[in-house]
Amino acid sequence: MDAEELKERTKTFALRTIRMCQDLPKNYIGEVMGKQALRSATSVGANYRAACRARSQAEFSAKLQIVIEEVDESAFWLEVIEESGLLPKERLSDLRKEADELTAIFVSSRKTVTRNLHTKR
Repeated sequence: MDAEELKERTKTFALRTIRMCQDLPKNYIGEVMGKQALRSATSVGANYRAACRARSQAEFSAKLQIVIEEVDESAFWLEVIEESGLLPKERLSDLRKEADELTAIFVSSRKTVTRNLHTKR
């Protein structure tokens, strides 16, 4: 998967999360959970785009770590939304799977970049 495909995939993740947040209950808890999930999920794509503009492999690696943290936080909020019963498991399973897949992709990418940085020294 190349950078452009990952940019599109992270944007789709953000858009799917937006739609999921629209389905949350219109009460205080739903609003708080939605805002948290929305912030982290939209941050994944924004920070990945920033990583793609990195000026060095070291900067790319550091920015990828932020992406990893944001997608992991997104997974956390999706788990909390499901386990609290705000939305049914069936509504969240594909989104949770995507968060897990994106996490694996970015962790693997960061490991590769880090390995390459250490072999160049």
